[in-house]
Amino acid sequence: MLIIENLTKVYDNGLVALDNLSLEIPDGQFVSIIGLSGSGKSTLLRCINRLIEPTKGRIIWNGLDITAATDDELRGIRRRIGMIFQQFNLVKRSSVLTNVVSGRLGYMNPIFSLVNYVPAQEKTRALAALERVGIGDRAYNSASALSGGQQQRVGIARALMQEPEMMLADEPVASLDPATSHSVMKYLELLNKDDGITILCSLHFLSLARAYADRVIALKDGRLQFDGLPKDIDNDRFKAIYGEDAVEVEIH
Repeated sequence: MLIIENLTKVYDNGLVALDNLSLEIPDGQFVSIIGLSGSGKSTLLRCINRLIEPTKGRIIWNGLDITAATDDELRGIRRRIGMIFQQFNLVKRSSVLTNVVSGRLGYMNPIFSLVNYVPAQEKTRALAALERVGIGDRAYNSASALSGGQQQRVGIARALMQEPEMMLADEPVASLDPATSHSVMKYLELLNKDDGITILCSLHFLSLARAYADRVIALKDGRLQFDGLPKDIDNDRFKAIYGEDAVEVEIH
């Protein structure tokens, strides 16, 4: 269970990105976080693994107070939480395999990375992760040679190397075309259904949330605007989330 209590984030410039937000997310749920740019979606995800420090409030995950964790405790927590980024965050000049193995560094002897050595079992693990996301044949290609959708699948495979219990996906399909967006979302859905990994995925498009999420959380100006089933977001609720003049672009 992920428990968020009165979470607030105020940036140095005075911007209130999250405003007294409280949520409970059971293990194994696929949750989509929607809202306009600047609504607090990315800030929420990055506060959960403390890539951003909250101003106040608590984040408790399976009995662990993430907000009060020491540096050593936080390293252990982050091993169990995968992160997928909008811009992929790959080392483009390195091979796909090397990028995927980097997701395992928290478990490996630091000396291995210094001498550029990958233990055989970690290489096997990385190849298996690439097979799961359908690009096992690209393991020895340069990451720069891949399409955007393929690069995002490398990002998913890298996150899988952590053997995560929860996955935070920060607008993972924002830079992809509609067909590729669906292919990436289907891999996240597979990890949720087959592995029981809790997924928290921020999205711009309500249509994608309706297609893949068990639950939708909508933010507006850092506050909770909606929390419920995707099918319960009618036109009035949609306008409340995105504004009166908003027009949803459906992705099929």
